[in-house]
Amino acid sequence: MQRVLVAVLAAVDALVAAAVGLVAVLAPFTIVWIAVFGDAGAWDALWPATARVWQLGHVVPVHIDASEFAAVLGIPDAGSVFWLSVAPLLFAAFTLFFAARSGRRAVQSGAPLIALSTGIVVFVLAAAGVQLTSGNEVADATTWQAIVLPSAVYAVGALAGAVRAAWRDGDGGAIDRIQDVVDGWGPVWRDVPPLIVRGTAVVVVGLVCASATILAALVALNGGEIVTLFERTHADVVGATTLTLVQLAYVPTMIGWGISWIAGPGFALGSDTAVSPSGTSLGVVPGVPIFGVLPEGGSGWLLLIALVPVALGALAGWIARRAYADDWAHEGTGDEHYGPRVVIAVGIAVGSGALAALIAAVSGGSMGPGRLAEIGADAGPAALAVGLEALLGAAILLLTPMRRQLTWSDLSDDETSAVSADT
Repeated sequence: MQRVLVAVLAAVDALVAAAVGLVAVLAPFTIVWIAVFGDAGAWDALWPATARVWQLGHVVPVHIDASEFAAVLGIPDAGSVFWLSVAPLLFAAFTLFFAARSGRRAVQSGAPLIALSTGIVVFVLAAAGVQLTSGNEVADATTWQAIVLPSAVYAVGALAGAVRAAWRDGDGGAIDRIQDVVDGWGPVWRDVPPLIVRGTAVVVVGLVCASATILAALVALNGGEIVTLFERTHADVVGATTLTLVQLAYVPTMIGWGISWIAGPGFALGSDTAVSPSGTSLGVVPGVPIFGVLPEGGSGWLLLIALVPVALGALAGWIARRAYADDWAHEGTGDEHYGPRVVIAVGIAVGSGALAALIAAVSGGSMGPGRLAEIGADAGPAALAVGLEALLGAAILLLTPMRRQLTWSDLSDDETSAVSADT
């Protein structure tokens, strides 16, 4: 494929990734605005609001300054200025997946460097355009953050998709050279890096699925409480629909909180609050309907939920064990290859803990003034808990003695003759 065409297609991919996210915000905003206010001054209000929601969805903190309207709205001056940084991660998740697909296409095009660099540059320009055209005194974002953070989300997704595709299919460049170096480590060590990545993916994806399952179960079991909180908002059809869409955008964020809850440390919904398997300590909770799923207390039995990361670590260790069953099965010979097994177990723990910390960091932040400035999970405890639990599970499967079935080459000449005579 010609390089110019590759660059054009990569640029289109990046523009579509940015545009779809913006349209996903602008379209419902427009409907709500027309239904409530008519079309007076629509664009002057709709575009800045759309830009801020899109930026917030890409982990850009938004500064709210409503002091000019505090008296009209009945808001205390102390509560009219604050940072909003708890991101609706549905937008970031879409950008990541779309960028990963673009990264895979970049490798398939035969000119990955051109495609990747073009796509990232175009997304940077799109993010800059959004920021520079959406000035607003009430809600504003720091310019460098508004440009760098959404672009970083796209770049991470594109590079991850490209590396995965190049490692699997080859790229004729840097990834192939890295594979050649790894292959030179010998039959025992060359598969260690891929197994660490695979094991880390098993643990993290498993935690995401477990958290999503628990959230879905809580919504089903606490439907009555959620409906009651909806009724207390006294919202009309338009307001209830808007509130529902906002909560859907925050589902990945709540899944991130759930990962820390499963691991044990839990998360906070305000200063000096905690929601964890060992107990729940909450003050006044914002009247958001989805918060009706929060448990009222803890239980000793709920601490068993920490076995989920252990089980996922064991599953990751079992996958690595099966991959190396033949190479490592030398029990009793003094050549048990514990080195690679230890490295894989530790690598899975470190990778899982690092990703758990990243998820906790991007899913937490500030949701309002005062005590609402501390929302979400603490990255340090979440990383430590997930890492240690995954290490325990992986070590159980990887460091126990391995045994393989005997083959003819393992038997002595006398034993081979005896077996042949018996048969």
